[in-house]
Amino acid sequence: MSGKDRIEIFPSRMAQTIMKARLKGAQTGRNLLKKKSDALTLRFRQILKKIIETKMLMGEVMREAAFSLAEAKFTAGDFSTTVIQNVNRAQVKIRAKKDNVAGVTLPVFEHYHEGTDSYELTGLARGGEQLAKLKRNYAKAVELLVELASLQSSFPGLNVPLLISSQSWMRESEKSSIG
Repeated sequence: MSGKDRIEIFPSRMAQTIMKARLKGAQTGRNLLKKKSDALTLRFRQILKKIIETKMLMGEVMREAAFSLAEAKFTAGDFSTTVIQNVNRAQVKIRAKKDNVAGVTLPVFEHYHEGTDSYELTGLARGGEQLAKLKRNYAKAVELLVELASLQSSFPGLNVPLLISSQSWMRESEKSSIG
């Protein structure tokens, strides 16, 4: 132990009381850092697990959506010009919110529907069932994409504070074990 780590005090009751108060404050700070680190680690692992599950599900949903697009084009013919001409504004929109985890704000996205379906009558002559299935599949794909975007955007925002609080906690535990 080097000489600069030692605190020079005069041995008295007052100095003892002050040192006890400083020790208590250091222990409380260490415990708070440990709790914060544990909460961030728990949330980090939850997000990581959800990202993996969502990506696995995303491949399956996109494959199903692409297949339903092929079915709809085969049944109803080329309907892309009808869809492009009828677009006025988006039905599905994204709202950004913030979530607080142990003092760290994370972005959270959620989707919502606005307005009515302007393509209700599309495919009425032929292929209406396939078009309805196509809409459902792509709506599910968009929903999963929004969830995945939310998870992946909060991942780096959680990683850096987790590393900082873990390092601070480790430094504090090393100091308390030395002295």
